[in-house]
Amino acid sequence: MKVYFDKRLSDPTYYIQHGFRNGKKVTSKNIKKVGKHSELLKITDNPLAYAKEMAERMNEEYRVGKVKHSITTDYNERVKRSGNAYSSSTWVNIGYFFLQNLMKDLRLKEFFKEKSAGRKITFDCYTIHRFLTYVRIMDPLSKFATVKTLGTYYENPDFDYQHILRFMDFLEEHYDDYLAWLYKQSNTIVKRDTSILYYDCTNFYFECEQADEEFIDEVTGEVLKGLRQYGFSKEHRPNPIVEMGLFMDSDGIPITMCLHPGNTNEQLTAIPLEQEVSKMLDHAKFIYCADAGLGSYNIRKFNSMGGRAFIVTQSLKKLSDDLKKAVFNDYDYKLLSDDSAVTIEKMKTFDRYDPDNLALYKDKAYKIIEADKALDLGLYEEVTLNNGRTVKRKATGLLKQKIIITFSRKMMEYQRAVRSRQVERAKNLLSLKDPEEIKKGPNDVKRFMKRVAKTKSGEKAVVEYILDEEKIANEEKYDGYYAVATNLEDSAKEILAVSSKRYQIEDCFRIMKTNFDGRPVNHHLPERIKAHFLICYTALLIYRLLEVKLDKQGTHVTTENLITTLKNMNVVNVHDVEYMALYDGSAALDALAQLTMLPLDRLHYKPKELNGIIKKFLK
Repeated sequence: MKVYFDKRLSDPTYYIQHGFRNGKKVTSKNIKKVGKHSELLKITDNPLAYAKEMAERMNEEYRVGKVKHSITTDYNERVKRSGNAYSSSTWVNIGYFFLQNLMKDLRLKEFFKEKSAGRKITFDCYTIHRFLTYVRIMDPLSKFATVKTLGTYYENPDFDYQHILRFMDFLEEHYDDYLAWLYKQSNTIVKRDTSILYYDCTNFYFECEQADEEFIDEVTGEVLKGLRQYGFSKEHRPNPIVEMGLFMDSDGIPITMCLHPGNTNEQLTAIPLEQEVSKMLDHAKFIYCADAGLGSYNIRKFNSMGGRAFIVTQSLKKLSDDLKKAVFNDYDYKLLSDDSAVTIEKMKTFDRYDPDNLALYKDKAYKIIEADKALDLGLYEEVTLNNGRTVKRKATGLLKQKIIITFSRKMMEYQRAVRSRQVERAKNLLSLKDPEEIKKGPNDVKRFMKRVAKTKSGEKAVVEYILDEEKIANEEKYDGYYAVATNLEDSAKEILAVSSKRYQIEDCFRIMKTNFDGRPVNHHLPERIKAHFLICYTALLIYRLLEVKLDKQGTHVTTENLITTLKNMNVVNVHDVEYMALYDGSAALDALAQLTMLPLDRLHYKPKELNGIIKKFLK
């Protein structure tokens, strides 16, 4: 605060002025009128000293956060004309400050400075990267649309769409180094628990009419496939897809990822990526955990060496007849809670509504079966032929492992309730007399229909569909059962607890696809597609790190509540004097403020304070 008056006037008016930097602009504004020189002489002998004393008091009040200023409102005053073709909002977002508070510890500014040294790059890689990540978390948009929203962020960064594309090419050039850097630096934010690594794959479909053509690598001369290829899709979409593999630690934080053409066998992606992870972890020992689709003979064998171990889901239906007999033989089952003997018959028949049986209803029965023959488990190994083609063959080798079979009454009732509704739907389809139109899949109701052809000698066959009671009964036999295969000697309870956390990697894919809008991908060049998913991966990493830190603080916040809070944290410039919050308080905001110690839960903000926070982040 300072005193201002026009020295040229014989009877000047004294004002208290407030000077500040508002974004990129430095400005001063009269916030209080002290009075005319002649009027002040009636109460003081030295009007200038009186005004300066008032300015000092206001400076002290401003320092402690209490300022009084008067605002004159002219309801006839019109909004300032911007010269744009359309009107835009004047609020700006400061919620991304919480994300930047965490991102600074990844030291990506140093990474981009190191990789761009000696190159003539005219754009700020770190700034572009930051805001592509913020937008992906808070308001997922295409890269072109992102440029139009930059003015809604407090910093109001200045870069164009062409800069984004050039940056994406630059980022893809350093794909492996970038992922390794993220893991190393994230370990300083949250101590990574890599004793157990979870792996899974997912697909992202592209809204294009044809797959990418093969191309020749200019350096190696190798014939390569484009990323967008036709492959198996759980959604049964007739679109080219790109496959992503993801490794996650035991806290649900991603470690690294890989991208492959959509027609790549997912079982072939695990070991190469696992070898890269092993290098990142300095060849430390860990347990590989995955579902049955990523637990082939080759993968289990690889994770039986070098101090590694595995826990993978085992399909009961693929077991040999002898092992199936051992599963359904109602002997040697124990309760998971206390290892007391129990029978499956008892688990199926006790009164679940009796309060005394509540603990039993929540419990599980388990049995351990030694199963060293890979052939008995229905496992396959991938064999590369002389022509380079990879085929599946029944595994014949020995592998030291055991199967932990569990039975849950709660799961049995759930599966039977689902099947009951599916059978009803199948009966309804049968009444239509035209079930041929319904696609048949492993979870489709048409699997309960059986085609029957009746004919008399010399006459045309009459085709009918009936309910396949044998199929229904066969499926019911497996209700409530679950199995995992492992080569660990730990207790069944500990092994099953590890396996139960696999849902977190599915949650990672859900966040990336649903909350961060991983698709549609508005790119067709392989380099840009890879860069796009690197940005999505970075957004997931930052979100998971923030989520884990909040959980360890004891303040869990759901994904939707956290993103909505960050998105709604907007402030508006009030007469170039202050910024006023346009959001209210919440449990999510309290948790974020407690975690980061950032004072972003106030109603009024000094521009100097907000600028100071940004300056501290960008050191």
